[in-house]
Amino acid sequence: MSQEVVPQAGASAQPKGLLQQMEELMAALNADLSQLDADLSGPRVGAAGGGADRAEVKADANADRG
Repeated sequence: MSQEVVPQAGASAQPKGLLQQMEELMAALNADLSQLDADLSGPRVGAAGGGADRAEVKADANADRG
């Protein structure tokens, strides 16, 4: 059950639209990664090992599942 891509009339306008979508997605991804980097590089709160921070992250992850 393979699907074939069949060029359609007016298909020359599609690549520009796809390119625009890809640029927007890449910009959003870069913004998300920059924010993640800032979050990870931020000051650490808690003990030297950061054990409390890890427990908080684990609790947050479990809360997101339920």
